[in-house]
Order: sequence, then C-alpha cells, then structure tokens
Amino acid sequence: MADIVDPIEVMCVARGLATAVAPDDGLTEMQGLLLNAITRALTDTDVDYHDLEPFGPEELAAALEGHDLAYRQRIVHHMVLGELVLKPLPTEVAHRVAQYAHALGVDDHFVRVARRYAQGAYGMAWKDLRRSGFVDHVKEVDGALIGAGIQVTDPFVSPGPDRALEERWIAFRELPEGTLGRAVATMYDGRGFGLPGSPGGASGYLAQHDFSHVLADYGTNMKGELEVFAFVGRADPDPKGFAWLATLIGLFETGYVADTGFFTRDVSERNLQAPGMQHRLADAIARGKRVAEHYGTDLFEVDFHSMAHLPVEEARDRLCIRPKSDAAVEGGSPGLFDRDGMTVSQQQYVDEHAGS
Repeated sequence: MADIVDPIEVMCVARGLATAVAPDDGLTEMQGLLLNAITRALTDTDVDYHDLEPFGPEELAAALEGHDLAYRQRIVHHMVLGELVLKPLPTEVAHRVAQYAHALGVDDHFVRVARRYAQGAYGMAWKDLRRSGFVDHVKEVDGALIGAGIQVTDPFVSPGPDRALEERWIAFRELPEGTLGRAVATMYDGRGFGLPGSPGGASGYLAQHDFSHVLADYGTNMKGELEVFAFVGRADPDPKGFAWLATLIGLFETGYVADTGFFTRDVSERNLQAPGMQHRLADAIARGKRVAEHYGTDLFEVDFHSMAHLPVEEARDRLCIRPKSDAAVEGGSPGLFDRDGMTVSQQQYVDEHAGS
C-alpha cells in the first residue's frame, strides 16, 4: 500500500483487502482494527473496513495495473497479514487470498504458508516459511557482515561459542554513554541476556535485530518483538522480509509456529489484541517502509559493529529512522529501557540486580 495518494485507489485497495480476508460472518474486530491502522499509517486515510462493498480479484488487478510487481506483492502481504491473525484460519479465506494473488500476478510463498496453516499442516508451513524468508535469504548475504565477525548461518540456530565474537560485544561496554554500542550492551547486561558468541547466546546474525531495538526504541517483551520485527521486515527492500513478522505472529499470537530453535511459542497473551497494539504494529511497518525507501539495505546485512561508536541519534539519522508516531505512543509503545517494555522475567532480573 506504499505511496498511495489517490483516495479512490485507497478505497479500491481497502475493499479488496476486506473482501479477500473476511470469514463468512464478516471481518473480525481485530482484522478491522489492524487493517484500518495500517491504512492510516501508510496513507493518512481513515477507512472503516467493516461493511465495505465487495471488490473482486480482477477488479483489484485492474485498479492496480499501473503499479509494479513489488508494490502488488506488498498488497498481497497485507492480505496475508489479515488472514494470519485468524485462528482457526478458514480454508475459504486462504483460498480466496490465493485467488487475489494470482489475479495480481504475485507468486508468493507466504500465500502458500497461510494455506498450509488453514489445512493444519503447521510443520510444512514452517518449512516453507524458513525456505522462503530466512534460509535462502541468508545464503544470499554478500559478505557485508564478515568484517563484523558474524558467521552467517541459519538465523535461528546458534553456531556455538565464538570467543572472538563475544569479545567484540564485550568491548561495547567501554564505549561512551549515548553510543549505539554502549546502548545495546546496556540492554544485554540489564536484562541478563547472553552475549552473541557466548554459550546459549543468540547467533551473531539474529543479534543484528538487537541494534534495531535500540535504534527504533522498541521493548524486548513480546509486543516489542512484534514491533521490531514488523519494522525490520518492512525495512528490507526485498518483500521476503515479511517472513519475520509472519513468524512472530505465529509464535506470539496464533501459535501456528511452535519453536524456531531460539524463540519459543508463547500465546499466553493475545498481544495483537491488546489496546493500541494495532497502531504500534502499523507504525512499525510505516517506519520500516521509510528506511527501505531512503536507506535501501536489509538491516540484517548492515555492519552495525562499524557504527557502534556513533551516537544513537546520528545512527538513526544515517538509517533514516523517524520517531514513533503519536498514535503508536498513545497506543502504549514503550521505549527500550522503559519497564513496560520488559517481560516479567526481565523485570525480575532488573530488580534482583539493582545497584550491582
């Protein structure tokens, strides 16, 4: 839905989205709130997604024929997002979204992932998700991270202890206050996280997203992880970055993804249904879109180690990361170092180590 300025086209897309993802008894409240928030964040247009006139696949394809494939693929991803929040996911919804994707000329793995969810084939869906969004993409990394000492492998599997990498992260503690490296080290130490390269620590590749926690100012609880991966995924110029958000929703909202090897499924809270969460997620997508348009590099391929000495604000400017929107802040989006942005166990760690 990027760069739509024509209000007629906005409504065509909205009607197409609503028609594609609505169950037989109509859009759920969650779907309506989320699609409305995304439309507002990306087009500054307020659309009530309930009771819209139907708009079929061929009609939407005709309305969007002037747009390139990447644009149409993003529209399909919004459809997939609209269906992924459904549990159970009706087979008729998955089939209908596939029809829209076909009409728009989009052959997209994420449409197939959703269809597997609808069929109950969760294991196959996870394999497809890994193949289309992570494993293949990691293989394409061009060596930009070699200088940072990062071994590029399966992002969800720790390659094991790496003392040299751990030392690089330990060195961040010596950087001045207010720098990117010092801030990410403070986050790790303050929450008791194992450093990359240490036993049990995240892979150096997955730890790339922790710099985005600092730069985009998102918490490290489940809601914060949803925000940061919505941001990071949309900041990727390649649409396959959507895999990050699709995976996190499966882990922390619907339970479609059981275990990634590092993150573990937890659906004890319905995070996307929390008040204001739709605005937080939509703003993360909009902020990521701006980074993709102005910086144009997958944030998992950025050598943040070479930027660690920069003041956080300077690093934000370099990547074109704008502040959170008023809607996201009013929706309750806490900062990285706010207590509300931590899990209960992280809060307990802070309390137990206060003053140490």
